[in-house]
Amino acid sequence: MSSIRPLHDRLIVQRSDPETRTASGIVIPDSAGEKPEQGVVLAVGPGKRDEQGQRIAPDVKAGDRVLFGKYGGQTVKLDGKEVLVLREDEVLGVIDN
Repeated sequence: MSSIRPLHDRLIVQRSDPETRTASGIVIPDSAGEKPEQGVVLAVGPGKRDEQGQRIAPDVKAGDRVLFGKYGGQTVKLDGKEVLVLREDEVLGVIDN
């Protein structure tokens, strides 16, 4: 994958593979499934600046699994793969393993 450096408080996120089976074992076809609302952070910008011009370090880092809103971010293609560009404030939480 190409190297990309997000600006300000933006993140590059690879969506997780959607669940293809329900808890009862029913297989969900790709066309019926919704896009997943979690993914892995691939790259993190340096952070936004406050009113005094000081940089605010981001709370997430590359490799974190994050949860985000269904309609958050902007989907872009990078080397033929879809990735999501989110602002840090669109992340709802970090999923701990």
